[in-house]
Amino acid sequence: MPFAFEEDGQTIYEKIGGAPTIRRLVEAFYPKVKADPLIGPLFPDDIRPLMEKQFMFLSQFFGGPPLYSMKYGHPMMRARHLPFPITVERAEAWLDCMRRALQETGLSLELQELVLERLKGPAYHFVNS
Repeated sequence: MPFAFEEDGQTIYEKIGGAPTIRRLVEAFYPKVKADPLIGPLFPDDIRPLMEKQFMFLSQFFGGPPLYSMKYGHPMMRARHLPFPITVERAEAWLDCMRRALQETGLSLELQELVLERLKGPAYHFVNS
């Protein structure tokens, strides 16, 4: 996955504390998504399966075990998001939810910014409307 290793040879996954931190991030993120008037309606009522997929994807994306690929194959995230009308405003709302969720993880501000910066590329890459 892109951006897995940093200059010091550690993955972001390792820097942020691995699976427990990714789990906390996902658990903090999805209530914000569901409550957001711009992006919440794009998500199903039962968000638990998506939360698990997001946990697997973020683990892999940040340099941890390739959980997502092992279960679902290549992520192909842009293609998987094509059925949904994703605008720049929706990408920014998604990133804002992630920024607020990161604040709840206990990570340093530096690590929060690193994670958010890495997610900006994919968020804007999914824009299709």
